[in-house]
Amino acid sequence: MKYTPAYPSKPFSSFEEARAWVHECVQWYNEHHLHSGLKFVTPKERHQGQDVAILQKRKAMYEAAKSRFPERWSGSTRNWEPVECVWLNPPNTAKRSNGKVPLKKAA
Repeated sequence: MKYTPAYPSKPFSSFEEARAWVHECVQWYNEHHLHSGLKFVTPKERHQGQDVAILQKRKAMYEAAKSRFPERWSGSTRNWEPVECVWLNPPNTAKRSNGKVPLKKAA
């Protein structure tokens, strides 16, 4: 939350003021914040299943721009394919075949 644009610079004067601020912050984050991990759609759009249509439209717009002005593009357009799985805490992919995480030897 401290990375939100309106993070307060001083302590809240009451519990109610803090609660109201958090409510507004969560609403902003879910409904207006274009999340980079979701290909720049909001969490609300993702949750409601609107992300696929938004990203398809965005991909078509980029492809049209590239075909109209190819000199502006040095490679392919941005990947606008929907993110299949979103993790708050991704699983550790460094596991061995036995399912155990390898330990590092202390110095």
